Amino acid sequence: MSNAKVLPLLEPADGQGVAPCCPPLTERPMTAVEAETAARMFKALGDPVRLRLFSAVASHEGGEACVCDISDVGVSQPTVSHHLKKLKEAGLLTSERRGTWVYYRVEPSVLAAMGKLLAMPAAA
Repeated sequence: MSNAKVLPLLEPADGQGVAPCCPPLTERPMTAVEAETAARMFKALGDPVRLRLFSAVASHEGGEACVCDISDVGVSQPTVSHHLKKLKEAGLLTSERRGTWVYYRVEPSVLAAMGKLLAMPAAA
């Protein structure tokens, strides 16, 4: 098991919900901590199986999916579980056990934070 500290993609924002961990790439140079957080997200999504799983959850009706609905990605079930764990560690997915199944969710705020990180500045 890894001892790596998980840095959230989103951080509490003084009672106003959550705010992205990092400024848009075009706003200013990132700090070392911001770069580490963003790199962890990109690394998690840099694997084709993880990207397919993330997309399957994000595009599933209601924004959440049972592991039984998304595990057909061409790898074994233990490998699917490993990849889902990596996506959770990167702060991209949350999960909830319901009976014998685990349901995964992409919080809308995570997608918004990812979009803001990659957003281009508005034209003047």
